[in-house]
Amino acid sequence: MNLFNLKGKRALITGGTHGLGLAMAEGLAQAGAELVVTGTTPSKMEEALTYYKSKGYTASGYLFDVTNEKEAAENVELITKELGAIDILINNAGIIKRELAITMPVSDFRQVIEVDLVGPFIMSQLVAKQMIERQSGKIINICSMMSELGRTNVSAYASAKGGLKMLTRNLATEWAKYNIQVNGIGPGYFATTQTEPIRVNGNPFNEFIISRTPAGRWGDPEDLAGATVFLASEASKFVNGQIIYVDGGILATIGKPSNEN
Repeated sequence: MNLFNLKGKRALITGGTHGLGLAMAEGLAQAGAELVVTGTTPSKMEEALTYYKSKGYTASGYLFDVTNEKEAAENVELITKELGAIDILINNAGIIKRELAITMPVSDFRQVIEVDLVGPFIMSQLVAKQMIERQSGKIINICSMMSELGRTNVSAYASAKGGLKMLTRNLATEWAKYNIQVNGIGPGYFATTQTEPIRVNGNPFNEFIISRTPAGRWGDPEDLAGATVFLASEASKFVNGQIIYVDGGILATIGKPSNEN
């Protein structure tokens, strides 16, 4: 199982203070990686670091906005100076604004694109410079099923994630010659604090997701750990420019008829 061993590797996870980011970071730590998490909220950062350290993981935190090129550059330089080179980058920080396209303010659309697409570009560019020097590195972009499916109210998010899918493939193409693999993970619908209000029995959306997912359930955040460790490890050294959808089978099916058990 040495192919999946991440001991001696340093992983930077943007937005790694809660939710799916925290779950992916924990998976990396369980495989032996040192964690470097970023965020923008001091209280969430404190809670996350307390949690990581209570589990015996080596973890450090840095507060900055990934869309601010100057802040990001200063912090990547600081991380490298204080801790050492970044071996793995997980571009997880993101936002969503659920608004109809016809009424969505352009400022809201731009904000989603900045966080969900421009931020990963900035971080990838910064970290890739040191990866190129070492001729080694792993970059994992957290994409979405919304780059494959349409839905109402998420035009900005879907546009950003569609762009991130293609950014993943283009960076993989440019940087493969430096032994850098750039891949993506596309989560399905997961049970997090954000989705808790709509996961109650009787909620129409809860019933829709369960019936639409061949696995018949919401994903557990821990379900992302395996794909994350795989793409961060030597096990995926010839996997490049791919998006792995961890969705319980949603994208594999048109759905079952209403009269089918």
